[in-house]
Formats: sequence, structure tokens, C-alpha cells
Amino acid sequence: MSTGIIIHGAAGHMGSEVARLIEKGCRGCDVAAKVDINGGERYLTSVREYVGDADVIVDFSFHTAVGALLDCAIEKNLPVVIATTGHTEAEKALIRAAAERIPVFYSANMSVGVALLCELAVKTASVFPDADIEIVETHHNRKVDAPSGTALMIAEALSSARGGAPVVRGRDGASKRERGEIGISAVRRGDIVGIHEVYVSTETQTITLKHEAHSRSLFAEGAIAAAEFIKNKPAGLYGMQDMIGG
Repeated sequence: MSTGIIIHGAAGHMGSEVARLIEKGCRGCDVAAKVDINGGERYLTSVREYVGDADVIVDFSFHTAVGALLDCAIEKNLPVVIATTGHTEAEKALIRAAAERIPVFYSANMSVGVALLCELAVKTASVFPDADIEIVETHHNRKVDAPSGTALMIAEALSSARGGAPVVRGRDGASKRERGEIGISAVRRGDIVGIHEVYVSTETQTITLKHEAHSRSLFAEGAIAAAEFIKNKPAGLYGMQDMIGG
């Protein structure tokens, strides 16, 4: 049976891409409804307005809309894939609270490949516990936040695997590298969609792990995959590691 998806933020770039991929037959899913407060006549203005059948909500709107969206999802008892980023701590608390009542899929990056990169980085760090670790992320010159949410996600996973190792964002001054720290560097140039590299270096060798996004469509593909993964799950908070781990 196909997965019926309500696209929240459907008039935006990523919401439109989700709709385009589904209409091309991606994973055999269907668009149940398109919701966007700024979308005009062809869009519903709220998930609450939709009265048909649906399996999952995929959110590509804006992080400030998460509270109202989760209220609607709870009312309709629908799972939610939150594909937006930049949530405040208060908004993250709303996500965790909603996950006690409905299935919620939340990830700082919707790329399955990035999730795999993160898993491989943690595995590599565990094999080389004394190695230096550096993360280098490169994005287009219009990106505002630095380091990227994805780089921070990778760093947090590595820090946790190393018992809370300190994370250093960039380097300034003349102080030497401290033992065990995890470094992050941000590069902004051209029109690069996104490159994330993890260097795990000992005195005798370096393991380099790299993920390069060729198109922003990969985030829409990941969101659709997440929708299929979560649609029959019990209430709880899920992420990419849950999906790629089975």
C-alpha cells in the first residue's frame, strides 16, 4: 500500500521537490495534500484543514511553525517527519514532548548518505581512540550559519562516542591542539551544495571520510524514505541512525 504524504511547506523549494519526486513515482508514495500558509489558492493553509486519508506529514516549512504543526499532528494522530533545521531549545523540547504521543522523525540532515558518514566516523574513532579528529564542511557562499548543523551533528556523535570530548569550532590564536579535542572548520565558496569531510589522524596514518551532495534533491529523497520508515512506528523520537540501522 502506498504512503500518503501531507507536505507541509509545499510551496517552498524543498517542499516542491518532495512533491516532484513523489509525482515521478518515488517509492510509490502519494501526495495526500499540499499545505503552505503562503502558497495561494492551490494549497491548504493548515494541516487541520485536511479531512482525507493520510499516513505521514513531511515538514519542510520553517522551524518556528513546529509547535502548531505538532498540535495538528497530535490531533490527527499522524506521524511527522521534521525536515526543517534551526530549531531553538524550546522548539526541540516541543518535539520531544510530541514524540511521547506520536512518532516523530527528526534529523539535522535528511541525507541517508550523511547518516552513514556519521556512523562510519564513530566506528573509525572507536578503532583509533587516540587519533586526532577534524571535521571540515564546505558550502555555498550564501550560507549564513557556520559551522553547519550537519557538522555539529557529526561532532556531537563523535564527542559522545569519546565520553564527552571537547568540540572546538575553528581555531584562533597560537594555542596548540589539545589532546582528544574534535575540531570543526567551515569553508564558504561558490555554489557548493554541501561537502562534509572527517579526518581521523594518528602519527602513522589518516582515514578520510567524505560525503558530497550533488543536488538538494537528496534531502527530499531522505525525507520520503523517512516517511515510509516512520508510518507504522509506535510513538517515539526517531532519526537517521534508526532508519539506516533497520
